Amino acid sequence: MQKRDYYEVLEIERSATADDVKKAYKKLALKYHPDRNPGNAEAEESFKTCSEAYAVLSDAEKRRRYDQFGHAGLEGGGPGFSDAGDVFSHFNDIFSDFFGGGFGGGGGQRQRQRRDGPQSGADIRTVLRLSLQEAVFGSKKEVELAHPSPCELCQGSGAKDGQLAPCTTCGGKGQVSHSRGPFLLSSTCPSCQGRGMMPKEACPSCRGSGEEQIHRKVKVTVPAGIDHGQTLRVPGQGQAGRRGGHPGHLYVTVDIGEDDRFERQGHDLLHELRVPFPVAALGGEISIPTLDGDEAKASIPAGTQPGQTVVVEGFGVPRLDGRGRGNLVAIVQIEVPKKLSGKAKGLLKDLRRALEES
Repeated sequence: MQKRDYYEVLEIERSATADDVKKAYKKLALKYHPDRNPGNAEAEESFKTCSEAYAVLSDAEKRRRYDQFGHAGLEGGGPGFSDAGDVFSHFNDIFSDFFGGGFGGGGGQRQRQRRDGPQSGADIRTVLRLSLQEAVFGSKKEVELAHPSPCELCQGSGAKDGQLAPCTTCGGKGQVSHSRGPFLLSSTCPSCQGRGMMPKEACPSCRGSGEEQIHRKVKVTVPAGIDHGQTLRVPGQGQAGRRGGHPGHLYVTVDIGEDDRFERQGHDLLHELRVPFPVAALGGEISIPTLDGDEAKASIPAGTQPGQTVVVEGFGVPRLDGRGRGNLVAIVQIEVPKKLSGKAKGLLKDLRRALEES
């Protein structure tokens, strides 16, 4: 039976790059994978065929011979897979990338070696609650953290005196195999977590886990103008790495509490300003409180109505890029006295008659 053209099998052009070849194979391998087509002999055959094509076209020398001489150029040197299990063994690293787990065939040792190397520490996320004033003007805060860290006594090995022995579950391979019909699949050993080694005797401090819970405080500099929900990154303040790995990072998300006097809107601060009726009617100067702690003077035009705004420039929220500050926007609310003296009532009656006649 004549073999199909490998480029046709992978549905790619002859000018395809190495990355194109890999992407095409991944697509077809996922489509015809035996786990997705149980008991389907035709799918298994397609799976072997596209894997055979990939084995040739992903190898620069084999691809050169194939392009020049066709299948004849591969005689005696082609992949020739006997079954899908043979494919898994040949492409263990590739299937680990594609399907998130290893397949039997010698990948366990490489996987264990990677797990025994330096491992970066995990990132930590926490929430920092700030007052509006702390967020607007910036501050220095301390956040308290509680998280696991490599045990100091055993340096994270989990073993007393650092003495380790091959894992009895996986025999030191770091992976265990499972039969699945005609296929042999492998996964990370649940006992040693892929390291292949276990403590001969558990560390008395961490009881073999290799970790201990620690509590610590980290200083965080909050920049002026930060907004609710924004996150600060503090490099190197996450969990410690293992076996010389870099520590993770700390991510601090800001939660800004409500303020009784001001409401933030972008770079502006809103304030409800109570203006006495005479001032609103006749106009005049009035003091407006600011978040800075001082008071700003503003002019109220005669005939000011409820809901109108008075803007005081430069008393809002600082911009993170340093380009100045927003504004303080005072929203006018006319203040009507609840209790009036007899004289005041008389004057208001006179005013009402005057307004009606005008």
